[in-house]
Amino acid sequence: MTKEIHLAGGCFWGAQRFLQLIPGVTFTETGFANGDTPEPTYEQVYTDTTGYAETVRVQYDPAVVSLKFLLEMYFKAIDPLSLNKQGHDEGTRYRTGIYWSDPADEPVVREVAAAVSASLGAPLAVELEPLRNFFPADEYHQDYLVKHPSGYCHLPLELFEIARNAHQS
Repeated sequence: MTKEIHLAGGCFWGAQRFLQLIPGVTFTETGFANGDTPEPTYEQVYTDTTGYAETVRVQYDPAVVSLKFLLEMYFKAIDPLSLNKQGHDEGTRYRTGIYWSDPADEPVVREVAAAVSASLGAPLAVELEPLRNFFPADEYHQDYLVKHPSGYCHLPLELFEIARNAHQS
């Protein structure tokens, strides 16, 4: 049985590649979460007028990777203090967020976020909300860095090795 969480971490190309390398992640899909326009296109979301965040839908096997560990890995790949900006990408579509569809996940999400906030000594600029909606991006944006290994990515390459070698203790 798999579980699902939606993670917004700036540009979804790099976020998807990072997350899909974590052992226990069984499926990822780029798309747009928690906005206001029905069935948005990438071009619409890019205007920052739809309320959507570029997001990765992550399915994972909880027998291999816990939600807590997955979220701890996610926090390695974002600047959790940066509002509407990750790397060189700016705008509300690049905000960070954790969106759950299973209410049982909320306490874990809040616990991990509180621990990160305490370790940084500052409030986080990461949305923590139930998933209201998610629309997949078009095929061009799916597995972009697999199809274009030298394509744009705001994440440092060493993060991909960290994800590839991640094992919870």
